[in-house]
Amino acid sequence: MNISRHLDKDNLHHAYLVEGARDEVVGEVLSFCENIDIKTSGNPDFCHISIDNFKIDEAFSLRAMSTDKSFSPGKKIYIVCTNSMSLDAQNVLLKMFEEPIENTIFFLIVPDVNSLLKTLVSRFYFISSKSDLAEGTQDAEKFLLMSLRNRIDFIKELLAESEEEDEEGNGIVILDSTRSKALKFLNALESVTVSKTVFDKNMSRAVLDAFEHFSKVREFLRMPGSSAKILMESVALATPHL
Repeated sequence: MNISRHLDKDNLHHAYLVEGARDEVVGEVLSFCENIDIKTSGNPDFCHISIDNFKIDEAFSLRAMSTDKSFSPGKKIYIVCTNSMSLDAQNVLLKMFEEPIENTIFFLIVPDVNSLLKTLVSRFYFISSKSDLAEGTQDAEKFLLMSLRNRIDFIKELLAESEEEDEEGNGIVILDSTRSKALKFLNALESVTVSKTVFDKNMSRAVLDAFEHFSKVREFLRMPGSSAKILMESVALATPHL
């Protein structure tokens, strides 16, 4: 995606919410900052946080940091990447974003904006990208043709956790959680299933039940402590072969 067209260096919004693939979006935000002479390393007024689940403690910490006096006359930049955000944390940010903080700009990057409160989303300039959905389409098409055993094996491999350190030392450990991977694949699977059945006037009961099951699984995946493995194995069972 190209988010730079949404960013006017002479008239920046105080808070941007970007929906999309973390690695892709962060790279563009960092490039934009460098282009407007904001250093992204060795700069105490620049903070990059990447975390799996953004909870109330992180929200209070962000609020406290954002109110600290800047070290330079330029702008303070906060980039927050998270796969999920607790309700308590969202309520803290709701109050925090009621009024813009002078010379401070926030970028909140999430894989799915539907997991956030609509009132919180309304506080941001919203930018959306669904490139990660397109990337999962090919796997979803193969999944629909797999046997149940192969589907279970695929899910086991899909949900293998990975993590990497922020080499610049500006953030926390980056963790691509099993819930995040599961949500991305579920979105792609639902999209492919819809495309294969949209013109079927006599859509089978199994397909309709699968759509209902996808919705329930998506809701449970957004709950802290949920088992992505068990939920996605249920998707393997509920999804008809197409």
